Amino acid sequence: SRLGLTGTPKVFFPEHHFSHAASAFYPSPFSEAAVITLDGVGEWASSTIGVGEGSDLRLLVSQDFPHSLGLLYSAFTYFCGFKVNSGEYKLMGLAPYGEPTFTQTILDNLLDLNDDGSFRLNLDYFGFMDDLAMTSQKFATLFGGPARGPDERINKREMDLARSIQDVTEQVVLRTARHAKQLTGKKNLCIAGGVALNCVANGKLLRSNIFDDLWIQPGAGDCGGALGAAYASYHQALGGT
Repeated sequence: SRLGLTGTPKVFFPEHHFSHAASAFYPSPFSEAAVITLDGVGEWASSTIGVGEGSDLRLLVSQDFPHSLGLLYSAFTYFCGFKVNSGEYKLMGLAPYGEPTFTQTILDNLLDLNDDGSFRLNLDYFGFMDDLAMTSQKFATLFGGPARGPDERINKREMDLARSIQDVTEQVVLRTARHAKQLTGKKNLCIAGGVALNCVANGKLLRSNIFDDLWIQPGAGDCGGALGAAYASYHQALGGT
């Protein structure tokens, strides 16, 4: 061909969360590290814990859809009147203006959170399984009325909801990190996936000293997937070192 290629080219298909993990570990400054990926959903996984050693990268455990930290956070993004998959940063920015008055309500009703960071959502409160809305009427009743409209005033309820889901997110991230430390025994941690864009949670994780050092893929969301797929293909399929 004009490109000098002969035969049928090989096509590799790294899975979504493996691509996230590869995008975090391979460009990192660490030769060995635990790897956590957290997002809405990719194929079926919503989060994974893995380990990287040299050119080797393995995913050890995963949590699957619909039990997803990314979707839980996006449900509150929707309910507070912001656009899902783009307005999450606004919810994070709103959190410091509120109080964590709904944190225990979320933990008591919306999810069953385990010590290792895994959890199951109570799907009665969500609409993303069978509706165009992220939340159900039961969610609105629990939090005192319907979702805020995009053009409506932001009130104390939205501020407190933002702070409360931020607190819950940080709890999940820290528990997941502790479990990753136990599973891998590594001193360093790499993170990717859309939830890794929550810089406030990342700061709490860094200051927790669970790991000696932390490296976060700057393109932690799906925009980094192409980079991760290329790294994964080079190291895993083509034997790169």
